[in-house]
Amino acid sequence: MDNLEAKKVLETALLCAREPLSIHSLKKLFVELDDQDRPRGPGVGADTIKELLEELRLDWAGKGVEVISLATGWRFQSRPEMKLYLDRLNPEKPARYTRATLETLAIIAYRQPVTRGDIEEIRGVAVNSQTIKMLEDRGWVDAIGYRDVVGRPALLGTTKQFLDDLGLNSLSQLPPLQQISDGQNAMETLEAALQENFEKAAQESAEQETGPAPDLTVDAEHNQETNNEQT
Repeated sequence: MDNLEAKKVLETALLCAREPLSIHSLKKLFVELDDQDRPRGPGVGADTIKELLEELRLDWAGKGVEVISLATGWRFQSRPEMKLYLDRLNPEKPARYTRATLETLAIIAYRQPVTRGDIEEIRGVAVNSQTIKMLEDRGWVDAIGYRDVVGRPALLGTTKQFLDDLGLNSLSQLPPLQQISDGQNAMETLEAALQENFEKAAQESAEQETGPAPDLTVDAEHNQETNNEQT
């Protein structure tokens, strides 16, 4: 298979995929098996695939969608400037996250690894256990170790799914903040960035017939948590 045909295969796979595709997954597209399910040849190498993906990125430059590299792989997505028009197809906005949830997520993202106690110290209020559980259930936060102190509390960090849903390749691409515990404006900046990206991810998923949109529902318990903090 020549590179032109291989690029066409990659383009088709990315357009049809529900999730980002890693280089390892994309290599499987070019593995031909014999009658005994053994590879006939080396297929297309990882370096060649990366070069073809970069060519695809250039091919789609200036169009309404783009090829991007995320933490878990490559995918097509609409450009930010297209959001205005896509919103007209799906005018209903996803439910917004509570401030308590976004603050907790922000602290984990910028201060990881952190314990629940660290989060409570920074926020100045107790953290509802259901808030942590919700972030874990969404696949955005996970325990990545345990602090070597009495009780061995779990150390929390963000996941690759968190980066994917924000459209990022690494944590270094998060909006720059100074000291997260010092400024209310800094927290508001991050909350706005998180909410905008999560809403965009939900909208794009809703437009795909092959998969459901992410569940961005805020349950009553989280709303109650916010109300309690404001009183």
